[in-house]
Parts: sequence; C-alpha cells; structure tokens
Amino acid sequence: MESKIPQNHRAIILKSVEKDLSGVYLESIATPEVEAGSAVVRILSAGVLSYQRDIYDGSRQYPLPMPLVGGFCAVGRVVALGHDAVSLEVGKLVFLDCVIRGRDDLDAMILSGISDGFNDNAQKLMRDVWRDGLFAEYARFPLESCVPLDEMRLCNELGYTAQELTYLGYLLVAFGGLRDIRLEPGETIAICPATGGFGGAGVEVAIAMGARVIAMGRNDQELERLRKYILGGTPGANIETVTITGDEDKDAAALLKFGALNAVLDFSPAAASKSAHLNGAIKALRRKGRVSLMGGFPDVPLPSFRIIANDITIKGKFMYERDDMTQFVRMLERGLFPRGENFVIPKSFSLDEWKAALDMGAEYTGVGRFVVITP
Repeated sequence: MESKIPQNHRAIILKSVEKDLSGVYLESIATPEVEAGSAVVRILSAGVLSYQRDIYDGSRQYPLPMPLVGGFCAVGRVVALGHDAVSLEVGKLVFLDCVIRGRDDLDAMILSGISDGFNDNAQKLMRDVWRDGLFAEYARFPLESCVPLDEMRLCNELGYTAQELTYLGYLLVAFGGLRDIRLEPGETIAICPATGGFGGAGVEVAIAMGARVIAMGRNDQELERLRKYILGGTPGANIETVTITGDEDKDAAALLKFGALNAVLDFSPAAASKSAHLNGAIKALRRKGRVSLMGGFPDVPLPSFRIIANDITIKGKFMYERDDMTQFVRMLERGLFPRGENFVIPKSFSLDEWKAALDMGAEYTGVGRFVVITP
C-alpha cells in the first residue's frame, strides 16, 4: 500500500542546543520507510509552537535526545501504510498528533519534537522508536497518532486549508482541559490568561461548546482584540473580559460582576507565579465549581478552606486523550467553528525559512494567530 516516495527528503534537524540556534540544520536525509504500526505521511503543513525557538536555543530546558527532526503537529497526506492498518488509506488527509504513547504502557507519553516525557519508558520510546518530528517533507508516524480528516467536508465544503487545520495542535489542548472538567453549554467559565496562544484557543473552543466566557488578561488592548475576533467569527457569542490586577480580591470582585463561575481553565505560565489571579478566579467559583490546571504554574498556595467548603474540584490535565481528538474533529466537521480568517490567520514559511518561522512563532501569538512551515 504505497505510492511513489523519494529516496531522500529534506528535514530540519536539531543536532545540539545552542543559544544562537547554530545546532539546527536543514539537511537532506533518507526518507523513512513504513513499518508495522506506522504510516509514512507527506507533510503539507507543520505547526510551530510559540516557544519552539526557546526549546531549541536552550531558553527552555526540555529533555530531548539528539540529533532529531524537530516539530510539533502537522497535517499531511498518507503515502504508505504498515500491513496492519485496517481503516486508513493511502491518499487520506490526516492530522498528525504530537502526543505519542507507548502501546504497552500508556503512561509512557512523549511530545514529538518537544519532550521525551516524564519516565524511563517514555524516554526509551522517543530515543529508540519515535525520535523524529514533523519539520520535514515526509515523516513516519504511529497509526494511532494519524487522525483522519474528512477532506471533502472540511476543505471542499467548509473551506479550511491544510495550514488552518494545523491549528488543531492548539485547539485540542484547550479541548482536552475543558472536556476533562465536563464543561456544559450555558455554563460560565473564566480562562486565564486568555491572551496567549493556548488561552486564546481555549476561548474559541469554549465558545464553540456553547459556554459563556470571561477572558482574563493583563493586556487590555489584546483583550479587546480577542473580544472583537471572537464576535467577528461568532456574532452574539457570550464573551466578557476582565483585566488581571494580581490582587485576588479585586480579580474575584471583577469576575463576580458577571455572576459566579462554573469553571476555570488556567494556562498560567511560570512567569506569573507571583500573581494571585488564579486564587481570585477560584474565589469567584460557585459551589461545586471546577478548575482545570494546564499551565506551567509553579507550586503556589491555593485557598484550601474555600476549595473544601465549596466542594470545588481541582484537576490537572496534560494535553488530551485520544477520544478527545475524535470528538473534536466531529465538532469541526459539523461546522461548529468559524471559518477562514475568523478561525485562524496562519503565517506560512518554507523549510528554508525555518529560522524566520521560529522567530515569528515567538511573536505572532494570541487568538487566531499561528505559524506553520509548509515543506
């Protein structure tokens, strides 16, 4: 089950972590061969994380075996399949999910091109099996990480491009957290901060799920852009904004002006460790409220008495589950999200422009903003 595949292809390879990115190279390497349990995919669009440059220049010390092909997530077309594939077909459009799990140990989980996980089995999985990511013309990927996309519906009828569909790499993370705390239509959720890439995606997803969103952030100008962007794609969407002060009582009072919250989705980075906005959001929760923690917040005191007295659920969530992906694609195919520039406005770069892509990825952030590499 193969189509014509070149013997060699081009890929962006991380050989060493260097401050000036001198350890990153664009090279011609052997095209991967299909094996049982895998597919070889022609990459059409590969997503760039907002902090991808920080990983590859050492600003963020993520554990990675080197050398490896860099990457994150991608959209591509299947060109070869292992003999054990039963539903995927050559020519199928797929989303390539960066979350790869061990088949005999689901706790062994890696993020392709980003991190080798949190235990020895995960490190072995990346080091010995799924080392290479998706900044390449071709990639070999596990069958279960190749999510089928209905090309006729998504591209021909709804008008999404491969570059736009790559934005699923951000949207899925938010959906994983929202689904984990069972967000319901009509509920009110605070998303903090909502002005970054994942927070902005969280606002889009929560609106599509029928929730009322209170977007929190420090940058008033970006909060207003977020509000207008959402309303431009979904007129009548229920969205409000609250400026984070860092004073938990003031932040709680600002939130409560819109009524008590049902839920909170938190993407707070480590840099916000001294801010008390999360505690403020927790104080604004109604009884039996829920909180999904998905950011990089270091250990900070939480209002434990209030959490206990009000039966509040605090849940940590890393990425998402496989059935989350299936459910999300169903939502997208049903037309529950905006289209075109109201969905995302990607900036595209070639493989030769990889450094510019990493630089732009760090700057072009927030709702509707996403950078891709198109091999």
